[in-house]
Amino acid sequence: MSTKRIVLLSSLMAVALTGCFGGKDAVKPEPAKIAECVFPDSPNQAAPLWICDAPVEGVAVSAVGSYEKSAAGTAFMKDQAAAAARVNLAQQMKVHVTNMIKSYVETTGAAASETVDKVNTSVSKLITAETIVGSRVFRSATSPNGSIYVLVGLDPSVTKEATEKVLKTSMNNDKALWQQFKAKKGQEELAEEIAKMKAMQ
Repeated sequence: MSTKRIVLLSSLMAVALTGCFGGKDAVKPEPAKIAECVFPDSPNQAAPLWICDAPVEGVAVSAVGSYEKSAAGTAFMKDQAAAAARVNLAQQMKVHVTNMIKSYVETTGAAASETVDKVNTSVSKLITAETIVGSRVFRSATSPNGSIYVLVGLDPSVTKEATEKVLKTSMNNDKALWQQFKAKKGQEELAEEIAKMKAMQ
């Protein structure tokens, strides 16, 4: 092949490559879309938003639990994931009730901050995994790696009932503290008023 032909072929290839990669009309690759939520055990796979703690309509307080793939089967995995979620749900209930007490204090101007802290501690001690009666599984999903995720929660009416129950029990256990918190209100009335707060909606 002559030198002239080699130069000509090289020029044609350069023009072709410029057309593909340069130029105004060149097609630019689209940037990879980043998922808003991914499975913790499969970070390259998009997941339902509730797995990343996004609120779910009709669920007042919720928590997510998971369990890795097991030879024991899906039913066992789901039960274990739900048990883990209920432990997390107890923590969410503590936050929920604490926020309602805070909201009540801000609305009424009740009590000193030290008393409010004591009340929050008193209530929090009563909220455990065992007290989350009425919780149920609202959502479930399986990751590409086989782990199962569940969303356990309480609907608004059950949340209000559970909140009132915990508040009333705390009031009965430490009447002096609650009297200090809001002397003018009866215990039943106070518990109901605080339970009406919707700070976590």
